[in-house]
This record gives sequence, C-alpha cells and structure tokens, in this order.
Amino acid sequence: MLGSKSLLFKQQKRKRKNGKIKKSKRISVSAKEETVAEPYQIAPEEEEEEEEGFSLKSSARSDSYGVQPLGNLYFNPSSHNSRNTGLGNLQTLTDELVLDILGLLEGTHLGILSTVSKGFYIFCNHEPLWRNLVLETSKGGFLFKGCWRFTFVSAYRPSFPVLSFCLKVRDFYSDYLFQSWLCANLEMKPEWLERDNIVRRKGISLDEFVMDFEEPNKPVLLEGCLENWPGLEKWNRDYLVEKCGDVKFSVGPVEMKLEDYFKYSDQVREERPLYLFDPKFAEKIPQLGKDYDVPMYFNEDLFSVLGNERPDYRWIIIGPAGSGSSFHIDPNSTSAWNAVTKGSKKWILFPPDVVPPGVHPSPDGAEVASPVSIIEWFMNFYNATKNWKKRPIECVCKAGEVIFVPNGWWHLVINLEDSIAITQNFVSRRNLVNVLEFLKRPNACTLVSGTSDRVNLHDKFKNAIEAHLPGTIDELTLKAEEKKAQQNKPSFWESVTDSNAGVFRFSF
Repeated sequence: MLGSKSLLFKQQKRKRKNGKIKKSKRISVSAKEETVAEPYQIAPEEEEEEEEGFSLKSSARSDSYGVQPLGNLYFNPSSHNSRNTGLGNLQTLTDELVLDILGLLEGTHLGILSTVSKGFYIFCNHEPLWRNLVLETSKGGFLFKGCWRFTFVSAYRPSFPVLSFCLKVRDFYSDYLFQSWLCANLEMKPEWLERDNIVRRKGISLDEFVMDFEEPNKPVLLEGCLENWPGLEKWNRDYLVEKCGDVKFSVGPVEMKLEDYFKYSDQVREERPLYLFDPKFAEKIPQLGKDYDVPMYFNEDLFSVLGNERPDYRWIIIGPAGSGSSFHIDPNSTSAWNAVTKGSKKWILFPPDVVPPGVHPSPDGAEVASPVSIIEWFMNFYNATKNWKKRPIECVCKAGEVIFVPNGWWHLVINLEDSIAITQNFVSRRNLVNVLEFLKRPNACTLVSGTSDRVNLHDKFKNAIEAHLPGTIDELTLKAEEKKAQQNKPSFWESVTDSNAGVFRFSF
C-alpha cells in the first residue's frame, strides 16, 4: 500500500478534461451569513497543467499516530478504516464535529476517553484540543514541553508520568486530521514566493509618496527608511530577553515572558503557531519605543489628538516561520505601515473591492470566515488568483524594508523565518473622512476595535479634530465629494456617444 507521503507528494500531470483532484477545504466559519464576491473574470484555463509535489520541512516528522489521507483507503485491500470502527455510532459525524464535541471536555476526561478505542485515541490526542486547554487555563503563560498534551499535564499534574512515545494506529484515514499535520510541516512552495509585483521605491519625497501612493490608496514597499533605527541592529533575541526580563507580552490569549515565548517558538511544529502581538510594548519597556522612529511618510497621525484615549495603534510582532496573520482589513479604516527588523515576510494584498478567494465576510463586516491556517489558504486557494485579469499585490518584505498598507485593503502575512517587526496604524488627512464614516456606522460597537469606548469614539475624535484643526473636516469632506463627482462625471466621448445605439449623437 502506498504511504501517505508517496501518495500525496508524488509529482503528477493531469489533463483538465479528465478533471482535477480537489483537496478538501476546512473552513472555520464564524460568520452568521456568507457572501461570495467574484469581481474579476477568470481567464480560460489551459488544457494541461503540471502539478508539482509538496516538500516537507527538514525538521518534519512522520505523523505521530499513523494518520493517512482518505485517498489511501482505496489502496487498502480490506477497505478497513480504524476511524469508523473506533468511533462506533459516532462515525457518521464529520471529523470537525467530533473534535468540536471533544473540545467541550476537560483534560482528565480526554485522557480517559483516549483509552476506549484506537479511533478515540487519535482524536483525543489531537494537538489543537490540548492547545485550547492550555490557553484557556494558563492566562499567565506556560512552559512549552514539546507538545501541548505534555505541556498541559506538566502544568497541572507535575508528578503524573507521561509516556513519551505514541502508539501507531494502522489503517486510520482522515483528510481533516492528516491535513492538520501536513499544514504544520509543509514548506512554502517556490511558486508561492516568486511573484513580486509591488511597486518599490527608495528615497522618494513626502510629496511623491502622498501623490503616488497615499492619495490613490495604493501599496508600496519603501527601502532605506530604517537605516537610522537602533532597533535594526540591536533587536535580536539576546537583547530583547535581557531588556524585557520578567515583563510579559501578549501572545494570543495569554501573557508570556519573551524567554518563555522563544522556547515555545523553537520547539513548536503546528499549523497555526502563536504570534507575539503586543500593543503596549513601548509602555512596558520604554527603551523599545526609543529604538525606532516613525518614517517621515507616516508622521501625520491624527488619532494622536485623543491622547491616551486613542485606540491601540502600534505593536511589536515576533513569530517563528509559519506564523502570521490570515486575511483581514486593518481596524477602524486606518492605514498602516509594517517595518521588518529581523527575518522576512510574504505579503498578499487585495484592493478593498475584491474579497480574496476562500474568505467570506459577513454582510456587516463584523465577522470573517476563512481557512483554518495560512498554509491551507495557499494550498487550496492561491492558484485561484493565478489567472485573474487583475492579480493581487505580492511581495517578500525583508529586514530593513517597510510596506505601506492603504486603508480597506485585505492582506495576509506569513513569516518565512523567525521574524521581528514593528507596525503602526495611522490616520492622515487622506483617510480622515473614511475613518469618521466608519466610526459612525450603526454597528460601530461591533466593528470598532482597540478601545473600551467604541460607541463614543466617533464623537470624541471628531470634536478633538475640530478643536485642534478647525475647518479641516469640512474642507476634506468637500474635497472628497468633488473627487467622487469627478469620478462619476462622463468623459467627453461618453457624453457624445449614444449608450444604447453605440453611435455619436448630435443636438442643435
């Protein structure tokens, strides 16, 4: 029988007319309703496509419990799936639903249930179940022990002996569980990294930046902006651990010391590595705030008129290869810049009117359904953009470079190696009107983020702007209305062409 690797990773050529093997897509749906937008036409597909096999990371280990993709079942002469016999009457449930039910149990009960059958043994040892238990009960941080089950047991039952080996189960087939392992161990394919179509600029003036990129709301990658940053040279692991000591930073739902987080990131091999993403880093360690300067292109930040009442706006970001942020739009209709001091990041950006494939925002924009992990999006959806007439903006942002993310743009980011970065969201005159309109939406209480006073943020911000910059809002609103009218105004040729007949029309 073919092993899971030989079946899944073998290079294949397949004719389009014979159909293409589809990978299963696991979608974590949090939206109450889903909408699908397809604003671009898809170019006709070529008759033949060559599918390259996947490559595993050098550190990848075979699946600990012997889980194989469901397709391998067809090469098993007995057609026996241990999953079904092990689950009994629950075999009719999907793997996702089985795991949702098991997610309601405590650690002790999961451990007991894992002894019932081979099927339950594999399901109950699914790492994300134990990860959730650790994160729910360890708000003050944790010491990672190589896997989440060991981490949970060592924290709450230190004297309890934990077997360091895993039982291999024969003939267990599950696409869902196998893909979780695959996404955790897959290398980024070269074709996912080769497209680099972002505009790059070095040494441009502020006026050029505003005219060419901020006004038209277009991304740009800026080079040479961080040359005077102390953090560009100083921010390595040893420096940060020494400076931060026992201070804890936000890592997902928990707070951790940097030293403990680095121990976790060195060992972890999972589909969605935890990301250190802290909005109060400069208040916790003032020296970190002194180790960088805002590039001159982003010095105008109108939210600063709110002082300490402004929403969260700057973050230090640290994560291992594979960590990152799935598709999202930056909060409160702000624009952003992201500067890499160590490592490199792959970026994919879609304009505001284009929803990325595989991403389904709710009608009010409050929730977004998307693939479980970033790698899964690349596996199942990246190639869907290959033949679009308008392709997404893509780039790899390296240490010393800064990317400008205009307001409203969807973007995904994945670390290609251990990375450290700074990002800030800001409001300038170019997007002030958009921000004010966003903050006064009827459902602002669910959309606004980074502040405890979501309902009154619009009025506070508007009043503060009018006090500090009287007349600015009226001026910018008028300018925006004129620009919109100009965009809707027909050109000369449109005005003299009969739209129905397609010929010129004359009047005397």
